Amino acid sequence: MNLRDYQTTAVERAIEAFDSVRSALWVMPTGSGKTIAFADLTRRMESNGRAMVMAHRDELIRQAVNKLTLVTGHEPDVEKAEYWADQNLMGLAPVVVSSVQTLNAGMNGHGRMTRFHPERFGLFVIDEAHHATSPTYRKVQDHFNQNPNLKTLGCTATPDRADEEALGQVFDEVAFVYELIDAINDGWLVQIEQQYVQIDGLDFSECRTTAGDLNGGDLDAIMRFEKNLHGVVSPMLDIVGNRKTLIFATSVAHAERMCEIINRHKRDSACFIQHKTPKDDRRRILDDYRDGCFQFLCNVGIATEGFDDPSIEVIIMARPTKSRCLYAQMAGRGTRPLDEIVPFINDCEQAESRRTIISGSPKPSMLVIDFAGNSGRHKLVCTADILGGRESDEVLRRAQKRAKEAVGPTNMTAEILTARNELEQEAKARRQSIVAVSSYRTREISPFDVFDMTPERERGWHRGRMPSERMKQVLRKAKIDGVEGMTLTAAGQMIEELKRRWDNKLCTYAQAKKLAEFGEDGECTFEEASAKLDAIARNGWRALSA
Repeated sequence: MNLRDYQTTAVERAIEAFDSVRSALWVMPTGSGKTIAFADLTRRMESNGRAMVMAHRDELIRQAVNKLTLVTGHEPDVEKAEYWADQNLMGLAPVVVSSVQTLNAGMNGHGRMTRFHPERFGLFVIDEAHHATSPTYRKVQDHFNQNPNLKTLGCTATPDRADEEALGQVFDEVAFVYELIDAINDGWLVQIEQQYVQIDGLDFSECRTTAGDLNGGDLDAIMRFEKNLHGVVSPMLDIVGNRKTLIFATSVAHAERMCEIINRHKRDSACFIQHKTPKDDRRRILDDYRDGCFQFLCNVGIATEGFDDPSIEVIIMARPTKSRCLYAQMAGRGTRPLDEIVPFINDCEQAESRRTIISGSPKPSMLVIDFAGNSGRHKLVCTADILGGRESDEVLRRAQKRAKEAVGPTNMTAEILTARNELEQEAKARRQSIVAVSSYRTREISPFDVFDMTPERERGWHRGRMPSERMKQVLRKAKIDGVEGMTLTAAGQMIEELKRRWDNKLCTYAQAKKLAEFGEDGECTFEEASAKLDAIARNGWRALSA
């Protein structure tokens, strides 16, 4: 099976990381095929021993089994409930797939993990690794880590900022980061549109915070208030039309009431599922939903991790949250392109061609509807937060403000780009005003100022980490200032900019720095920069506008 370029890069980066560390992390968005990527990693590392893949949902386990069989050509063993691995008369399967609950259960309190000898395993994969810091996950990791040669890979989509720091303590290295906005721009996922619906009387200001998110009971009481229920459902029905819609509710009672109101407006168009829905009934409802038997699926914490239906066009956030990770899981249910166009996308080498195919399909984008009211002290997550992992808080605040002020849906990728460009232009204008009253030569110039760049937000897993000596050598060779004080994040961003400038034959850092001293833009070719500097020299080394 042919992997996409970023999947191949992820596998190669993990193998490179394992040369020097025991554990590595992948950050890849929902719908980007991280299961296929780690399946290929198990294939390539098969000579090191067996692989254990651990998830925590039945849907994730079935998905892993299917993809591992497809990629490796071998059906893995399953250790879960009534299924017991290593009982095949044909021999041991190279991969075992299990759940964290199963591995911790039974065996007189020691857990079924003790059935497996750690020294026989060369790779341990933790799917949805933002859970990896919990005690049950750590207990399983401790068991398999008794093998000093074991390598561990964690895979997650978009973690919370608090999770980022915690994951930096669990995993030795972040081997690969592929942002949601990258996957959209590269033409692998559909564009995300955001629409806010203002509901008078919707007030979260008195809602307590529990474990970093809105208190479940407080939130449920607010969202189930009769006026708010109709305030959500009525505009939702007007906006979505006949598009397939997935609704996230706060509780079983909330999901039931929403279904009741929707079906009152559109008969037999809505169903709901929850944790206590019998497994067979749950699968039947989900299959019927995938087959288009009804339009609206209300769920309570079910259709998040592992649920895959590319035909979903609208996500209703009737469960507001402060958790970036939870929001990303919910919104991610709608980012996949339609199945029928995926083979054509995979055959395209150019991102522009893939984006064209998606834009011409029956599902060119997906819509996320949030409901706005008085959030008080709470910072509720929106699509800008999950798209702008690298962006500053200022960029995200501006993009969100523009989305709230818009009439109708707005493309959040475009809004983030606009907000970033506006802030960069404002910063550039401020720098030019400084040139008008003083000389750049009298103060330290940041390399980011020289290139008119906004520093990326330092992700939690990189906090406190310094660039490698090899990275420093690249920066020193380019004569970048302040290399010794740079963080890993800043150094990485600067190296990416140097690569971009080299590929586009733009001027050197030294030229751009000299131009910046006289208020000139460094986004020009080597020859254009030389001509500008010659003109400044002829002007007595004064700004050309002077």
